[in-house]
Amino acid sequence: MPLPFFSNFNQKRDQVMVIDLGAKVTKAVHIKKGPQGFSLKGFALVDTPTFERGFKAEPVGAHLKAVAQALKADLKPVCVALGVDNSLLRHADMPLVTAHDMRQMLKFSSKNYLQQDLSDCAFDVHILPPKADGPGKPEAAKGTTPKTRVLVGAAKRQVVEELQEAARQADLVADMVIPSFIGPPNAFELASPEAFAKEVVALVDVGYKNTTICILYNGELTLSRVVAFGSGKITQGISEALGMSLEEAEGAKVTMPPEVESVVQSLLTPLGRELRASIDFHDHQRDRAVTQVFFSGGAARNVQIVQALQVELMVPCQTWNPVSFMTLELPPQLLGEIESVAPQLTVAVGAGLAAF
Repeated sequence: MPLPFFSNFNQKRDQVMVIDLGAKVTKAVHIKKGPQGFSLKGFALVDTPTFERGFKAEPVGAHLKAVAQALKADLKPVCVALGVDNSLLRHADMPLVTAHDMRQMLKFSSKNYLQQDLSDCAFDVHILPPKADGPGKPEAAKGTTPKTRVLVGAAKRQVVEELQEAARQADLVADMVIPSFIGPPNAFELASPEAFAKEVVALVDVGYKNTTICILYNGELTLSRVVAFGSGKITQGISEALGMSLEEAEGAKVTMPPEVESVVQSLLTPLGRELRASIDFHDHQRDRAVTQVFFSGGAARNVQIVQALQVELMVPCQTWNPVSFMTLELPPQLLGEIESVAPQLTVAVGAGLAAF
């Protein structure tokens, strides 16, 4: 599902640096593509600072520079994944015209196609192929332009401009900006090709502020949704329930002693219900049930959290590894860490795949 939104870089490349700007932790990867497939050359996780004045070039640029130095990729072009606070992904029915014309139509009349005024956004589109069991070409009434189904990516124009300037200040070139929603489906396609192509699965990425759910139906992204609940609420809830500092609660969330596990289970109930509602809606619309749920993100590293959500969802749940299809060409000090941190790299890896 290669969806390279906002790309200004048309040359072929054999390697890419990706930075996923997270709310709590920024993740970065260095991926190389060769005759034998993909290899992971490096990764880095750096705490994201609080940008007090919002998304501005100077502080973001300093952060990008720190992340690039930690990654040690020695590349100038960078692909940046923007989170759901600054980007969105929607399905839309649009006239079957060129992608350039679609972008212009969205720029001037986004409300007609997305039921929302997004006049301050930059857009890109990916035209979806006809369904295997559907008509080969869109039908249209005589004298009208046929319509087709597309994925629309959007990001706030000011954010894109500030990001480009931030990269310049960091001595980088932001040649591609990608909505973070694209990451999990892209990575899952190569990590689990059979399930991607033939099953109905849900991909849940638990971030610090928000959780996203994408549902894939036989290789097609058919639902994407944001739930305003992230791992930060779990930490806050543990802190308040047990009288711990936030630092102590974060550590307890990882070790998960029994008294913490019972608190976490109750905290996860609202998230489980929201995810279950999304799955039920999709099952009803498609008349085919989701058979598995795959979790990624920092919280997905904790088996108790995944098990607690499985009770709510009533569907088999598991954490998945977005780099399982890659050759690991990592420095020795990183080889011992990759297995534990891999679920956090899902968005970065998927965004990187869109760059090739």
